[in-house]
Amino acid sequence: MDRTVVEAAGSSSGMTVTIDGSTSAVESARPGERPGAGPGRAGTVGRVTTTGVRHVSLRGGVYADSVRLMQVSREVAARDGVTAVLVAMATPLNLELAAGMGLAPDGGASPDQLLVAVAAADDAALAAAVAAVDTALAARGRTAGPAQAVPPRTVGTGLDALDGGPVLAVVSVPGPYAVAEAADAVAAGRSVLVFSDGVPVEHEVALKRAAHEAGVLVMGPDCGTAIVAGLALGFANVVRRGPVGVVAASGTGAQQVSCLLDAAGVGVSHLLGVGGRDLSEAVGGLATLDALALLDADPATEHVLLVSKPPAPAVAARVAEAAGRLSVPVRSAALSPDTPDLTAAVEALLADLGVAVPPWPSRGTTRPASPGAVLKGLYAGGTLADEAMLLAAPLLGDVRSNTPLRPELDLGTDLSAPGHVVVDFGDDALTVGRAHPMIDPTLRLEALARVVASGEPAVVLLDVVLGHGADPDPAATLAPALRAAGLPAVVALVGTEADPQGWSRQADALAAAGAAVHASNARATRHALDLLGAAR
Repeated sequence: MDRTVVEAAGSSSGMTVTIDGSTSAVESARPGERPGAGPGRAGTVGRVTTTGVRHVSLRGGVYADSVRLMQVSREVAARDGVTAVLVAMATPLNLELAAGMGLAPDGGASPDQLLVAVAAADDAALAAAVAAVDTALAARGRTAGPAQAVPPRTVGTGLDALDGGPVLAVVSVPGPYAVAEAADAVAAGRSVLVFSDGVPVEHEVALKRAAHEAGVLVMGPDCGTAIVAGLALGFANVVRRGPVGVVAASGTGAQQVSCLLDAAGVGVSHLLGVGGRDLSEAVGGLATLDALALLDADPATEHVLLVSKPPAPAVAARVAEAAGRLSVPVRSAALSPDTPDLTAAVEALLADLGVAVPPWPSRGTTRPASPGAVLKGLYAGGTLADEAMLLAAPLLGDVRSNTPLRPELDLGTDLSAPGHVVVDFGDDALTVGRAHPMIDPTLRLEALARVVASGEPAVVLLDVVLGHGADPDPAATLAPALRAAGLPAVVALVGTEADPQGWSRQADALAAAGAAVHASNARATRHALDLLGAAR
């Protein structure tokens, strides 16, 4: 388990990632586009406008990831007199969006061009806004010194430039290019974290088989969270070091259990993400088996917790059999109708360790539910959404979702329906061309507004996930929206006090807006069920 990291930032993506090797943090771990989807729509701020003056231009030779473009757009949109802003790469999605805003460029455009579109009340406001865009984009490109080394364009060239020694490679490029980059690392005898999604499952299988033969580990594809020897990669929280190793076919599930362990005073040796498909029948747990073997051989790991969305039964049995042969004890936190509670799995592990279960942190109270209220779950984390549905369905009956427990409960494309609904806004289908909801809250806030507008009495259940890579201040936008909604709201706040956002700071702000806040998603879900009068 080594600390050196090589980033793939090739010409196929142009993305930029910052790694703080001294403090083990990847601050911009998830780029604004979903890997494999191309630059996104996160640079959109404002409303459709039909009056005032406008500036629309296309700029060649300029690239910025869409998280940065979203930040630029928000800064400019906050200026007096600005009515709409779209600063984004000129992808087909963004051009369609610009046209809908009345800000489409004249003539043709290509995805490698930067679209700057601004609408303002008058010429002075427009000129100031365009100048602000220029300033913000220029500030991003400045360096601290007179010269800067050209970064390697592929993992292979990056590894060739090293003097040798073991490294972990991190690949975050569009899906069609990710396997080639990861294969370079495997061929060089290095483990690799594949942050990208959009990788065909047959390529994933071939890559993981090659890694097994080479004696290295492939984490991913679509591995959003990992902690290797204290180095946080992707969406990960600031947790203490300790004796528990985590193997996770789930990003937010891994964050939930690691944060609860931290709250109990127990640390993590390594958190190895394996990708959300690893425990599917198609992949067969290839990376999970390799990760368990690595942790079994690691002297810093004394216990292992295996976290997953509901796995394929045959694969779960195969992994359980392999785990039983290890010297390190392995406890499962794989979700299923029989084991629907990640918090309970952590509590069982604490008992194994002889550690008392603490009172899990919580803040605030919320208003009573109206008669006939239904559950509306608005989630950023897929595993947390699954956990909420697994806990709620036996008491409430059918729960509709875009990631349903049964196919017949699938939601329509508008992601809304009468009755009990849980939406996973982090699902791959909803992150094509836009930032993940842990970064950009737009889709969830719009969904909350639709719940209010429907007039259907409801209890709103949400998750907010803190840590590296996530929104630096999620309560700043969510708290006013919850206050304005006026509905009973329960929030599962996943994070630690040491996270950049600070668990207590976020919890206090959300509680002040009228939400009940819990560190445990299972506790939050049960609180929402109590508000609905569902008998346990």
